[in-house]
Amino acid sequence: MESAEIRRRWLSFFEERGHTVVPSASLIADDPTLLLVPAGMVPFKPYFLGEVKPPYPRATSVQKCVRTPDIEEVGKTTRHGTFFQMCGNFSFGDYFKEGAIKLAWELLTSPVADGGYGLEPEKLWITVYLDDDEAERIWREVVGVPAERIQRLGKKDNFWSMGVPGPCGPCSEINYDRGPEFGAEGGPAVNDERYVEIWNLVFMQYERGEGTGKEDFEILGDLPSKNIDTGLGLERLAMILQGVRNMYETDTLRVVMDKATELTGVRYGATDAGDVSLRVVADHLRTSVMLIGDGVTPGNEGRGYVLRRIMRRAIRNMRMLGATEPVVGALVDVVIKTMGQQYPELETDRKRIETVALAEETRFLKTLNAGTNVLDGAVTDARSAGSSVLSGDKAFLLHDTWGFPIDLTLEMAAEQGLSVDQDGFRRLMKEQRERAKADAKAKKTGHADLSAYREVADTAGSTEFTGYGHTEGESTIVGLLVDGVPSPAASEGDEVEVVLDRTPFYAEGGGQLADQGRIKLDTGAVIEIRDVQQPVPGVSVHKGSVQVGEVTVGASAHAAIDVKRRRAIARAHSATHLTHQALRDALGPTAAQAGSENSPGRFRFDFGSPSAVPGTVLSDVEQKINEVLARELDVQAEVMSIDEAKKQGAIAEFGEKYGERVRVVTIGDFSKELCGGTHVHNTAQLGLVKLLGESSIGSGVRRIEALVGVDAYNFLAREHTVVAQLQELVKGRSEELPEKIAAMLGKLKDAEKEIEKFRAEKVLQAAAGLAESAKDIRGTALVTGQVPDGTSADDLRKLVLDVRGRIPGDRPAVVALFTTANGRPLTVIATNEAARERGLKAGELVRTAAKTLGGGGGGKPDVAQGGGQNPAAIGDAIDAVERLVAEVS
Repeated sequence: MESAEIRRRWLSFFEERGHTVVPSASLIADDPTLLLVPAGMVPFKPYFLGEVKPPYPRATSVQKCVRTPDIEEVGKTTRHGTFFQMCGNFSFGDYFKEGAIKLAWELLTSPVADGGYGLEPEKLWITVYLDDDEAERIWREVVGVPAERIQRLGKKDNFWSMGVPGPCGPCSEINYDRGPEFGAEGGPAVNDERYVEIWNLVFMQYERGEGTGKEDFEILGDLPSKNIDTGLGLERLAMILQGVRNMYETDTLRVVMDKATELTGVRYGATDAGDVSLRVVADHLRTSVMLIGDGVTPGNEGRGYVLRRIMRRAIRNMRMLGATEPVVGALVDVVIKTMGQQYPELETDRKRIETVALAEETRFLKTLNAGTNVLDGAVTDARSAGSSVLSGDKAFLLHDTWGFPIDLTLEMAAEQGLSVDQDGFRRLMKEQRERAKADAKAKKTGHADLSAYREVADTAGSTEFTGYGHTEGESTIVGLLVDGVPSPAASEGDEVEVVLDRTPFYAEGGGQLADQGRIKLDTGAVIEIRDVQQPVPGVSVHKGSVQVGEVTVGASAHAAIDVKRRRAIARAHSATHLTHQALRDALGPTAAQAGSENSPGRFRFDFGSPSAVPGTVLSDVEQKINEVLARELDVQAEVMSIDEAKKQGAIAEFGEKYGERVRVVTIGDFSKELCGGTHVHNTAQLGLVKLLGESSIGSGVRRIEALVGVDAYNFLAREHTVVAQLQELVKGRSEELPEKIAAMLGKLKDAEKEIEKFRAEKVLQAAAGLAESAKDIRGTALVTGQVPDGTSADDLRKLVLDVRGRIPGDRPAVVALFTTANGRPLTVIATNEAARERGLKAGELVRTAAKTLGGGGGGKPDVAQGGGQNPAAIGDAIDAVERLVAEVS
């Protein structure tokens, strides 16, 4: 029975018995204490805790779950995995023990023809909590399970709680006897490898008190309402129903391993090391697809780090299996096809999932070989120094420069018998974060001591902002800093920071860039202003350079902003408000602002979304925005109390802190936000808004980039010109372009395939001659040579294996061929079984050759690949291989 059918039967069975089918929640947990959903009951947690009244008395679901605490064990055993599906049925004050037990038994033992799973009753063993006589009696008297197949276990095994004060209760587990080939008899209390737990029934009937661990807590009393929470592991049941030994051989994982075998040539079951890598690839790629499907993107923190870690672990294991080309695309395709039967949204969102996965593979492959060489060198240096610890600075270098998650470095170092100075690594990471914070702070403060700004604020008070109604005005210089140091005067050419008593210049804030312009003194001195910041609240610091004359504190000045720039920024800021509202209308309130930047003629808007916004939705949002422009809505600003603003439904702007009095910007009947920025007076002033697209910038956060006004028109004009040029080239109308260009690309692709086929055939034609040219090195047939430049790694590998196959199997043989691709040397070396019996291993030979070439490499004893930086050293590399063959032979 396929996994999709197991899932369908579960939901159908419970729906027919009065349960509401609840779709799986996203893997992104709606719980601040969790990164990802680790259990089937998590979405129902508010109901069990009494925080929310359940909308139904009975429910059922098949919940996607991810657990990663034992990620290092994945692959090493057949029991550990990161993604699983938990089938659950839940009762909120409705049926209790007898109802849950009878439903479970009915579904498991009913014939397949009647909608059940058809398990043999005599193979099912039951465990109950130590003193849960009620459950034991139901199993024995109501269901009819013989007493000898019911075992009592303690709190550690058969009592459930959330680990904190709240609901808790005894469990009853259903276990399946897989037979004597899996170990001794005696029931689950003796052998949990033979007697596999498939279903856990939790009877929430008590309230627990404070305590630690699984056993050290007090039972305070009975709950006012008794609940049921059960969980059946879909993968475990699939293992039994499909007659396989472990979950990796079930339908949804075996196909991924088979694809990995197809890509690498490594068969599952051939070697222990190969099996470990195949299991890692299957598990991690499936988990990656499910995480990306739910909106997680690779990153360096939180959920993004979890995804990056497992993806890069899978990619590295494919390399260890011998893959030399990108593989993620093919593996993701298999996962989507398989899991898409249960989760159709994977097929719907295929393009985005593939894009995210392929981009992460591309990023990692760019640095994997170089980073591995750095790690190998660091390991060699540590051993030479008599140390068994990889230094923290090397681990930091691998993370910062080569993109190795620290967990990957720990794993790779452990494979070579070394530990890692994690304290040193964390110290360097902390220093880097502090430097980044200092740099960001320096941008705002100009590296000056904040006390200088505070002194100005204490002496002259806050800067009065006049920019809402004026673009220029008279003011007085009340503070001056030269190169970050307070000064009474500044001369021509000096870099200065000027504080005015009143200013029309908008200081950067709320996503809006600062104004630029000029400050002219009565003396004729001129200061060109490039930026305005507020390093301390209320004090606007104008940063620029003295163009002419001398500037002094106390001098009268005329401040004027660049009006053209201000208007362009105002158009962008108003467009941001319109985009925010249009997105909320399309996607709901979860599309809340998460950041923005309003620049002259363009803006970017960050918002919350678990997944990509479909192109059709983005087009609708763009159309709605431009329709609002055409309505010529007035834009008004009003200062009111924060309570009044909330009553009017005003949306708070990201990153802003509000006092008792706030400024509310209203755009007709369309938008209302709390905002301190500058805006247009009417939506018609925006002219045109063009959304360029959206992308992910982090877990659950998307970014839209757009153009406004003349910038938007210029973009569309350029696009029109490009379309016109394409029409001329392909001799067709604009609506025919996609079809005609697709046809041209198809022909080009077919031609490239023919060329590749011809080139590969030409390379392989050399196999017979190379085999005949083998040298005899102390009884070992050695074939070396350099094939034409530009030969691909795949073709070189095929040629090497072809040559090896032409040499009689009883004669020890080593084939080492070289080429230059993209200006870099490449080698593939293969040995036959007779050579390996002599101690000639392809991986060791490749490392010798690659070192001579100025690079690195590795692989399996029978075939390995390497490369370097110096093509001129190929001859020396061939000599080095020949010497090593002679030494070993």
